[in-house]
Amino acid sequence: MARSLAGESAVARGGRSLGAWMPRPSLRTRPRRRSRPTSAPRGGGPLALAPLRALRAHRRLVLALTAAALVAGGGWLWLRHSSLVAVEHVRVSGIAGHGSEAEAIEAALVRAARGMSTLDVHPAQLRAAVASFPIVRSVTARSSFPHGLRIQVAEQPPVAALEANGTRTAVAADGVALGPRLLSGSLPVVRGSTAGAQVLPLTGHRVEDPSLLSQLTVLGAAPGKLGALVSRAYMGPHGVTVVLANRLVAFFGDATRPHAKWLSLARVLIDPSAMGAAYIDVRVPERPAAGFAPGTARAGAGGENEPSSASDPTTAAELAAGLEAAVSGGANPGVSAASTAGSPEASGTPAGGGEGGSGEGSGPGGGAQGATAGGEAASQGSSPQG
Repeated sequence: MARSLAGESAVARGGRSLGAWMPRPSLRTRPRRRSRPTSAPRGGGPLALAPLRALRAHRRLVLALTAAALVAGGGWLWLRHSSLVAVEHVRVSGIAGHGSEAEAIEAALVRAARGMSTLDVHPAQLRAAVASFPIVRSVTARSSFPHGLRIQVAEQPPVAALEANGTRTAVAADGVALGPRLLSGSLPVVRGSTAGAQVLPLTGHRVEDPSLLSQLTVLGAAPGKLGALVSRAYMGPHGVTVVLANRLVAFFGDATRPHAKWLSLARVLIDPSAMGAAYIDVRVPERPAAGFAPGTARAGAGGENEPSSASDPTTAAELAAGLEAAVSGGANPGVSAASTAGSPEASGTPAGGGEGGSGEGSGPGGGAQGATAGGEAASQGSSPQG
């Protein structure tokens, strides 16, 4: 019995000794993951927090700038509508003398400008203030800090009196009816050639008749002194025909290059050879022609040099000099006052004036004598080129 116990203890001791040399099975089935090393070096805590601190500082800066912008914007809105920059001195220019209407235009603009500031000018409100005055074409404004405002008015003055059915209204060069208040005795008279032109357009409305628009375009290009001599205009066989107060007739043809044609007319008027002419043809401004009634003595042909129908030579010379500098694309300055060789042959004066048979000079059937101004050749009995 004792022997068996001793054997078991020996086996047990032997088993433990053998078990010590045998490898024990691992309890974990998955390999242990290695932790990633941090980017910051050991002991670098403040450096790791630097990006976060920079982000917070950037956010604070954005908030501060936003608040400052709101405060500045509110201050700007307050300033531009405050009395510190309110308009107090208004200067209106560009209004010609039109009596009570000019005063009403200026008063309306001043009244509209008083409600503005030099930092908040509204041109649309200024234009609306004078919308009832068709003579005003445009309005521009320029502020003068802190209390000044300059307003420039561009007008479309009347160039003719449109007549229909015994009534008249002033019209501008672009065909806008300006109303009877702007009529004056110095305005030339025009009449429509179509049935639709027998009714006057309402004030502020535009003329639709093409022939009337052509006449108004020509009259609108007339220089001041020479334009004051025009008594009427009409559409005749030779296009737009202008009659001066001294019964001299000028053929303009169509409405193209009107400034060049007025320049050509002014040059012919100062030419001594055109004195006593019954008409002047400026349809081709580079080659104007003057026509003479039968029996009219012309300068340079043994006759008297006293003009019978030409305008004041001094006035015409001033106009020619002024138009020469103002006209672009007009007559060639190197061309003489009127053509000589190669010009279209001038001849009889217009037949019956072209309007209602009212004669302005003799007709072509009367054997009017035509000649280019400054030239010696003349043709008999032929009419001007249409």
